[in-house]
Amino acid sequence: MHTTPRTYRDGIRLALPLVLPTLAIGISFGVLAEPVIGATAATVSSIVVFAGSAQVAAVTVLEGGGAIAAAVVAGLLLNLRFMPMSFAITPNLRGSRWRRAAEAQLIVDASFALSADGQGGFNREVMIGGWVPQAVGWIGGTVIGVLVGGIIPEPATLGLDAIFPAFFLSILVGEARANSSERVLQAIALATVITLALLPWAPPGVPIIAASAAALLGLRR
Repeated sequence: MHTTPRTYRDGIRLALPLVLPTLAIGISFGVLAEPVIGATAATVSSIVVFAGSAQVAAVTVLEGGGAIAAAVVAGLLLNLRFMPMSFAITPNLRGSRWRRAAEAQLIVDASFALSADGQGGFNREVMIGGWVPQAVGWIGGTVIGVLVGGIIPEPATLGLDAIFPAFFLSILVGEARANSSERVLQAIALATVITLALLPWAPPGVPIIAASAAALLGLRR
């Protein structure tokens, strides 16, 4: 049964099981990014941008010889998913417009999913608390990755490239279990079909943005 924790500590506790996979993904990014943009830029991007899929997409474009503008666009497309997430969670934030804008910067995929109360609302404290382990794992993993990049020349050699989809799949499964209504399951199924259909030929980020259209099922009465 889905419960709704109310404290920052609860958010931290719920997010702790995701620290190790986040750390592994951060290491993978650090290994990938260091020879492309350098150790400093890779670390700073993880602190400032803190959006794993967008950072990996941008670095992958640069690694393949793409222009900086193309790398930026790839990252922005992936990060557009945070716009509807922000719309959903903002009513649950507190204080002035600037404070709510600052708190919204703590939205990441895991903290967003963990903070859902199963009734269309979100728990602010869980969202903020859940961000902390994610930040430690991602930034710490990036630092480790840039330091051991010479030892691990290719993330795929350790299977680190498979952790990214597995991480998001675990979040999706958890969300589906917590909100197992027919409408939610229909949205998940439609989003999956859209993503798989566009993945082979669409630019990076586009399948994810297009898949978000499945949420429009919520408008059906």
